[in-house]
Amino acid sequence: MSVYYNWTKEIKIEELQESANAINTNGIVVFPTETVYGIGANALSKDAVAKIFLAKGRPQDNPLIVHLAQKEDITKFCIIQNEIEQKLIDAFMPGPFTLILKKKNIIPDIVSANLDTVGIRIPTSKIANELIKASNVPIAAPSANVSGRPSGTEVQDIKQELENKVDIIIDGGKTNIGLESTVVKVIDGIPTILRPGKITPEDIKSRIGIVKINDKIFAKPENEEQVESPGMKYRHYAPKTKCVLVDIEDEDLQIKKVNEIVSEDKNAVVIGFSEHEKRVNTKNFISMGSKDNLEEISQKLYSVLRKIDSYNVNLAIIEGVNKAGLGIAIMNRLLRACEFNVKK
Repeated sequence: MSVYYNWTKEIKIEELQESANAINTNGIVVFPTETVYGIGANALSKDAVAKIFLAKGRPQDNPLIVHLAQKEDITKFCIIQNEIEQKLIDAFMPGPFTLILKKKNIIPDIVSANLDTVGIRIPTSKIANELIKASNVPIAAPSANVSGRPSGTEVQDIKQELENKVDIIIDGGKTNIGLESTVVKVIDGIPTILRPGKITPEDIKSRIGIVKINDKIFAKPENEEQVESPGMKYRHYAPKTKCVLVDIEDEDLQIKKVNEIVSEDKNAVVIGFSEHEKRVNTKNFISMGSKDNLEEISQKLYSVLRKIDSYNVNLAIIEGVNKAGLGIAIMNRLLRACEFNVKK
């Protein structure tokens, strides 16, 4: 049975040591970061990492991200190959940012899905950082959820899925950002975003001078395709309920399309902007926040997606956001939650 620790007010030193001991003895620990909750294990132990895949039901061709406590540790586990990689580290670490680097052999192949690269991140979350320091090993940690389901941003969601599958669950309250880190790989000297997140293309361009967005962020991946970053698979972040994404730039036309779909299924639940609640013809409405507040939508997104299944309906209709800034990351998640079922 999982042990539960409440650190919403403070980190308890004795419990921190117990959590570190679990990591050091091939256990797995659920812990909060500033992005989402992670399910972590000693990244240097292939046996410990194998338990993550088992607990999540995660395919082993989906690589994990390795979390470190400080920038100085990066070269223990990876090779920084060029000046652009170093500039990205200096600009965005610690933070909600993952950089794909050439890995050293000390990182087992199970972590990287047999690739010669691995994603490295340094969280700003005090709980995550203290856990890594106390464990004194890098921690491999994907999002804390059953594979394919919405990521966990608060403990009550995670407990339903992972209780008794992990050794310890640490409650640090609701995560601040709500979306996973931005994942970047330097390709031909250009920082290329493989998974969008809180760190936007504009942020990277302002610091590095150049940025590219991977073509597959808004495209269906091939099922047999090897991915270099988590979150690139076809179905991801998804409720059990079938979802459709309405993506129309004109606000009035978007609401009109939502109402057309509702007219075909009166019981459908609509996930939309708070300003649109009275304009949508449904009794089942979940607000994702204000259309102009992407930070609010980001933080609430996974909780909202998880709430859909409680309605026990056949269809969820989700309003799309503008694909700019943080909206790129939100739409990336929604497309996969809806399995690319989009109405324009």
